Amino acid sequence: MSNAHFADVNGQHLFYSVHGVGKPLILLHGGIDPDSFGSNLAELAKSRQLIAPHLQAHGRTPDTDRPLRSETMGDDIAALIGHLNLGRADVMGYSLGASVALQTAIRHPDVVNRLVLVSATMKQDGFYPDVVAAFKQLEANAATLGPSVKASPLGKAYPDVDWTNLFRKVGDLTKRPFDWSADVAKLQARTLLVFADADAIRPEHMVEFWKALGGGQRDAGIDGSLRPANQLAILPNTTHYTLPVEPMLPEIVERFLGAASKAVG
Repeated sequence: MSNAHFADVNGQHLFYSVHGVGKPLILLHGGIDPDSFGSNLAELAKSRQLIAPHLQAHGRTPDTDRPLRSETMGDDIAALIGHLNLGRADVMGYSLGASVALQTAIRHPDVVNRLVLVSATMKQDGFYPDVVAAFKQLEANAATLGPSVKASPLGKAYPDVDWTNLFRKVGDLTKRPFDWSADVAKLQARTLLVFADADAIRPEHMVEFWKALGGGQRDAGIDGSLRPANQLAILPNTTHYTLPVEPMLPEIVERFLGAASKAVG
């Protein structure tokens, strides 16, 4: 693969690919599948330089003995931004990648410019109870799930991944309660939240997250001057699993990032 790069950061041998030219956007995939954005990766790369890392133990980034945590993977992404001398970069993530993107911005505000969070929660109970219950069973089910993915096209695409180990480590991550709402309220990066209308995330939590970012407080006024700096999108006829490949997504993201860069310029 000609577009294969590695950065040795934080004891991790982090794989990343680079697509397109322009202002950098770090794109962070969801759990298990490093290709979760599908053809939207190429679509997003039409207007900017897209840098797509594989998170620890995913895809072409090997695992280490470190547990999977959004915080430490966020540190990896901040270190990658530093390694590439990007200064401040726009960061976008989906699901697990959104948690990592959020932690990158919380822990390293100096390296994140704009933030796009696709299907993100700021608390474990942001997910529906049945989703949380499934997360808690993931570790126990790893021995069944791993071999089935290994035999799938995804498994064939990434033959070096220990899928059973990956499910076990993702399960160890997702079973842990968390609450980042206090950190979200202090976020410095201008942020776009994107959800599916039939997401794995409760609509009440979407609103709670939006309010923590300063949204949903009042009417923006006839001239819009009272609208918050951050933005919220809920895409129709989508689910948690179709959202990253939804054709509307790149357009909404580019409108946010493009408008933000024009506002700065």
